[in-house]
This record gives sequence, structure tokens and C-alpha cells, in this order.
Amino acid sequence: MYRLLRAPFQPVTYSRWLHLCVPLLLLAIWMFIVPEWPWGPMLLVLPFGLVPWVRLAEGLQAQFLLTPYDRDSADSAISLAPSARWGDRWRTVLWLETRMVVAVGAVGATVWLPTIAVELVAIALGHPVGNDFLPFVPGRWAAALLVPVPLVLLIVIVSLLGELITAAATRLLSPSTAERLTALEARTEQLLERTRIARELHDSIGHALTVAVVQAGAARAAGDAAFTERALCAIEETGRAALEDLERVLGVLRESGQPPSQWPTLVEADRLLESARASGSAVDAQLTGELANLPGPVTREGYRILQEALTNVLRHCGPVPVRVRVEMAAGRLDLEVTNPLPERPGVMLGSGSGLRGIRERAALLGGKAETGLYEGGWRVRARLPLERIR
Repeated sequence: MYRLLRAPFQPVTYSRWLHLCVPLLLLAIWMFIVPEWPWGPMLLVLPFGLVPWVRLAEGLQAQFLLTPYDRDSADSAISLAPSARWGDRWRTVLWLETRMVVAVGAVGATVWLPTIAVELVAIALGHPVGNDFLPFVPGRWAAALLVPVPLVLLIVIVSLLGELITAAATRLLSPSTAERLTALEARTEQLLERTRIARELHDSIGHALTVAVVQAGAARAAGDAAFTERALCAIEETGRAALEDLERVLGVLRESGQPPSQWPTLVEADRLLESARASGSAVDAQLTGELANLPGPVTREGYRILQEALTNVLRHCGPVPVRVRVEMAAGRLDLEVTNPLPERPGVMLGSGSGLRGIRERAALLGGKAETGLYEGGWRVRARLPLERIR
């Protein structure tokens, strides 16, 4: 009841009314040409429902006029795609037939009820006209009181028919199972892309900021001009590399759908190692194997795992000795970063987004990453398969 009372003040009521009256043009032309066969339009629209693009046109019209509040939603109940299967085409045929039937009732109410209201107004003013639509002729005062009745009844009928045709549209023009799966896959790809970009920004910018903070703190504590000069150079170099990574990520965002190019790889691991050494850490690195021949996804993700592992060392432990091992074993890449823990208990024992990102990167390649305490220190170890990636 509340919805009926609110209907006259809702714009969607009138947009649905317009949708109901659109078939009036076809009905009017048909009745002018072949008035003795009023149901001809029902047969005329049958073959049009089998045309794939008719479903797209009907979906656009229905979404714009019947569910305007849902027009920009990714989960719209009305499809905006041509018919791809015979099931969609037959549903479009049934939709066209349903629309014609409901439109007849809407057009009849639109013509009949306002005419009754006009006749009641004429009777109330003392100028009665032909009472073709009135079942009886009321008195002048009664006619004046009855004038709003057909108008209110018109709004009620239009509202109910609008609800009916909207329900039919969401049923007959709804996306098919194949369309829903396609949309779900596209949305999943978008979420994965956003997650990947978020990881790239976290690892790259986080590493640069961590190095800058450690270098600045060490330079202030040292009070040595030569050390301060080296720290500033390290901060400058790390910041420049972070800007390059940021520009790559922003390029992917600007050119949606374009694959990332020139991401840093393990061939450039020396840049990370030198950055850690410049921050005061004694880095013992051993990189074995032909890293330049690694598959693209493995070498890119391996670089980010190494970067995040070194960032965590500098962020949580400061300039402590670090042992780095990168080795191409049989069918896999082994990457291990170990460091001693400072005297503060509980350091690096959290489950931050960086450690989670390391595990996610390894899992996406079908590998495995382990992070945790190891022989009194902390270890990050990742094993990435090579054969399945190739």
C-alpha cells in the first residue's frame, strides 16, 4: 500500500509508463491499416525476437526506462548483450509478446480513464458530452466529487503494470548463465589486476621509503660528513628506482588492458643488494645459475620477493647481517633470505601485508613461500617452479 501511495511521486513510475506506451505506435499503425484483425501485431513481432540484436535493443530500453536506478550497476538484472544462444532468442520472443499484451492494458487505461475524468468535469460544469465511457450519468455535484477517482485509478493501474513489466524484463531479459560466467571472469581479472598493482606499489615504494628512513637515521646518528654524503647518494638512487617502478605501474593504470613491460627482474638483483649494503647491512649474497634465462613471471616475482624480504630486514631489524641465496635448482628457483633477530622479542613475528604478499606471489606461480623463525633468526624461503611456467 505504501508503494502505491508513493508511486505518483517516483520518476520511475512515469518512465515505466512511457515504456508501456511505446508499442502504441505499432498498434496504432496496425489498427489504421487492418482494423478487423487487432491481434496481428502479436504475430508480427515473432520473427523479430529471433534477431540477436533485438535483445540488445530491448535490454537498453528496458534498463533505461524500467530500472534506471540499476543502469550503471555491474550486477544489473537486465542483460545488454545480443542473443548468443537459441534459449536467449526464445526468451526475447516471449518478452516481446508479453510486452505487447501488457501494453494493450496500459494503453487502454491511459485512454479510457482520462476520458472518463474529462466527461465528469464536463457534467460538473453543466456541459455534458456523450457518455460513451460512463456506465451512468451522475449529478453535477456527484460528478465533481468523482473526478479524481479515474485519475487515481490510472496511477494505480500504471504502477501495477509497471511492476509487472519490470518483473517480466528481469526474468526474460536477464543475463544467461554463460553471460554471468563471462562477467564473473572479467570481474575476477580486474580484482587480480588491482591486487597485483597494489603489491607492486607496496613492495617498490615500501622498499624505497624503508631505505630512506634507515639511511637518514643512520646519517643523523653518525655525525660524519662522509657517511652523510654516502647516505644521501643511497637515498637518491633508491628514490630514483622507486620513481621508475611507480611510472611503470601508473603506465599500466593509464593503458588498461596493456601488459606490463620492463618490470625489474632478478638480473637486477644487485641493485637491491647494494641498496641494503648502503643502509649498513652486511649482505652475503650468492646468486647461482643463469638467472637471465628464467621465465618472465618467475624472475619478476622473484625480484619482488627478494625486495620485500630485504625491506622487512631493514624495517624491523635495522642494519643487521643478511644472507641471500638465489639458486636455479632442477625445475625450480630457490630463494632464501636469512638474518639474525635483534634483542627485542617479538620482532618480525607479525602477519603483515608484506609477508602475505610474498606467500601470494609464490602461490600464484604454483610455488610455496615460508616465513618464520629459523635457528634463532628469521628466514624467508620461496620455491618457484619453472617447468609449468614455461
